[in-house]
Amino acid sequence: MEPGPPGDSGPAEPGPCVSGLGDTDPAASASWLSRAGAETRRGWPTVAAVLPAGGSGERMGVPTPKQFCPILERPLISYTLQALERVPWIKDIVVSVTGENMGTMNDIIQRYQHKHISLVEAGVTRHRSIFNGLKALADQSNAKLSKPEVVIIHDAVRPFVEEDVLLKVVTAAKEHGAAGAIRPLVSTVISPSANGCLDCSLDRDRYRASEMPQAFLFDVIYGAYQQCSEYDLEYGTECLQLALKYGHTKARLVEGSADLWKVTYKRDLYAAESIIKERTSKQIYIVMDRKDREEHIGVLLEEMLKNEVNNVKFTSGALCHVGRDLQPILSKQCYNFVCVNVMTSDFQETQELLNILKESNLSMLYPVVVISVHDWSTICLALYVNSLVNHKIPDTSMMPTRLPWTDNPMNVSWSSASPEPFPTRERERQAGSMN
Repeated sequence: MEPGPPGDSGPAEPGPCVSGLGDTDPAASASWLSRAGAETRRGWPTVAAVLPAGGSGERMGVPTPKQFCPILERPLISYTLQALERVPWIKDIVVSVTGENMGTMNDIIQRYQHKHISLVEAGVTRHRSIFNGLKALADQSNAKLSKPEVVIIHDAVRPFVEEDVLLKVVTAAKEHGAAGAIRPLVSTVISPSANGCLDCSLDRDRYRASEMPQAFLFDVIYGAYQQCSEYDLEYGTECLQLALKYGHTKARLVEGSADLWKVTYKRDLYAAESIIKERTSKQIYIVMDRKDREEHIGVLLEEMLKNEVNNVKFTSGALCHVGRDLQPILSKQCYNFVCVNVMTSDFQETQELLNILKESNLSMLYPVVVISVHDWSTICLALYVNSLVNHKIPDTSMMPTRLPWTDNPMNVSWSSASPEPFPTRERERQAGSMN
């Protein structure tokens, strides 16, 4: 079945996302996840992950293996590793990569500062690559790795996996021995005859597409690979089937999200880029250069943007606390900043913000956007242009009648037909205006 971009479910912000465990309350799920580290010490199984990344990407139609294809100048596999690294209860990540790409993978780990990553040489097939990863985890002589109770198997080219899905398959695997994510079939599956005619078709409602991630009790899946035939290692693709065939373990099937699709074709790279851009545009932080929030123009800008722009979270803070205030913002993967320079015109505040962002290495992971504004007219112009693009007149209910740093009253009028979109300031009671 040909993969494609996600469906109706909206992309979540980067980082850990809790959409609920079954029918449980999302808040309860979030609380459960926050205790994941403690659960490791109170009966929660040790968990590791294996990523087969030895494919050549023939269907992609490009010389570079698809797991190393750049998306926004960053290799695809780096996004997948980051998604797994954000899960605090995944202890180790083993990546199976071909010998010729071992150096490339090491460079990616170093450049993007990935942690807890171990490399093993991939086999000539998918199952052999996974088996090599499992062998590394089972190797008692390897001081860097330890045998986990549960192992996650995931594809290196499925970068949008979320923590809640991983939690579901691990929880089910702990109870049933094996579990895997599934999705409804998009197209009807048919069986052609030897002469190219229709033999039969399957009832689409009775079948599901097997997706990743999958999770297993380590002894179940490792034992299955140790027993499986050369034919299975050479031609098989379904890990759940190996657990059933050789481990006599019926996997629990977990409904997955639409974001679990696999980057397979060249057009999927563009779809993945679009999703990443959308996800990284969900939050904007407004940095101000004064402590007095009530009188600061940045607060008014924040309120106006909240009224004008939907589906974006706006937060703000004073520059005097920026080093402290930005830490939780950076940890939540915010990549968009508006720096309002009211007190000075030399953009010193903006430069300080840039220095903080540079030290955080945030731009190594995703493009970072910083907008620096100096006066109210610039802000109003930006809002006006945005309104024209969206074919609507902006809400002026939050527009001040008097600027907080001046005694001059302010008269602002908006009109889609107005030749002068800028706010005008009245001089005393004169009829003239000054832009």
